[in-house]
Amino acid sequence: MSMKKKIFAIFGPILISAVLLVAFFFAPFKMDLDSKRVLEDASTSMATNVLRGNAIKNKAIGSKEYVPFFGSSELSRISPFHPTVLSDKYNRNYRPFLLGAPGTQSLTQALMMQSMGTNLAHKKVIFIISPQWFVKDGVTNDYFNAYYSELQTYQWVSDLEKITDADRYLAERLLDFPKVKEDKRLDRALKAIISGELPSSSDKQYINLMLNMFSREDELFGKIGMVSKDKAIKKAEKRLPDTYNAKELDQLAAEIGQKSTNNNAFEISNQFYNKRVKKKLKTLENSQKDWDYRFSPEFSDLQLVLSQLAQDNAEVLFIIPPVNKHWTDFTGLSQEMLQGFAKKVKYQLTSQGFTNIADFTKECDTQYFMADTIHLGWRGWLAVDQRIQPFLETSSPKTPKYQLDRSFYSREWQQKIPNDLK
Repeated sequence: MSMKKKIFAIFGPILISAVLLVAFFFAPFKMDLDSKRVLEDASTSMATNVLRGNAIKNKAIGSKEYVPFFGSSELSRISPFHPTVLSDKYNRNYRPFLLGAPGTQSLTQALMMQSMGTNLAHKKVIFIISPQWFVKDGVTNDYFNAYYSELQTYQWVSDLEKITDADRYLAERLLDFPKVKEDKRLDRALKAIISGELPSSSDKQYINLMLNMFSREDELFGKIGMVSKDKAIKKAEKRLPDTYNAKELDQLAAEIGQKSTNNNAFEISNQFYNKRVKKKLKTLENSQKDWDYRFSPEFSDLQLVLSQLAQDNAEVLFIIPPVNKHWTDFTGLSQEMLQGFAKKVKYQLTSQGFTNIADFTKECDTQYFMADTIHLGWRGWLAVDQRIQPFLETSSPKTPKYQLDRSFYSREWQQKIPNDLK
């Protein structure tokens, strides 16, 4: 065998694979990512690829049919009173697009919003703020890694024309995570942004090349891992009366709640209690007495969300759920501390013009309001719906006016004592 043939035998398959991969990535075809069926399935799937991607969620949010519901694990629990179930059963003029999963917090949500571009402009938005996001160190490395989107990060850097306080803070925050720092070109670009400069032309070229590649990957593989909750939603709908009557529905929610929590003293769903609590009950007593949600980098991460919403002139309803009082009495988590947390969050929102807030933290001991320790339950979702429906179905007479304050990115604000606020 000649030397040329030997070389081709070794490197030929690698070369052919590389050419085919390039052709595959840059070929003009794409999957049916924007069909009605795909968008319907994606709206409830909460799939990681949908959250980290752009093609599917941006198409849905850009339409008039879907309303973005940002949150975390509470959105994944389908019951007869879940927002998607109620909107479908009672033929509302909106359909929720669930943007969140267990572990998604403000940093992930801010990048997700930024990646939507003009699709979020002048939209109505629901944003659920969970107290448990606001732990001492903010979002954990594992949760950040699970939802980190190179596509959305590269897009943000590529779109930069003028560097703002939000951009500087985001760049600093991203460099707190090893997964981001591993990318040496991105690391360099983020350091430039922190110093107030745009990335160098060679780094920008690299970023744009990677952005094209990740965008193509999103178009080709965006549906992977997407499992519709449609069957669970239809099953839950069957338990509801044909006509929406608040009093009747509240009675039904109490009945379902009572039957679903009858094996424990905490009003926690039987399934959750058996699976997550029962075996560890002794070790959990007084285990949360030192937990504190009043001081956290999450407050500044939330400011990134507010900055993006203000930029988009979006009209937002913020929902703050309670924490089950039966449970906090047992674990020692302070309800007084939770009220301090709520006061601080509401100050950050209202002082900047975000005045649509549904604070349910004082419903902590309302029967069957919670499904378990921290997640909204039967009567809880119904109460939330009675704030969501009028907000989404009533047209607003004027555009919201926001006045952003850069001090919310400071460590001083993160550590601010709520009682010191006027």
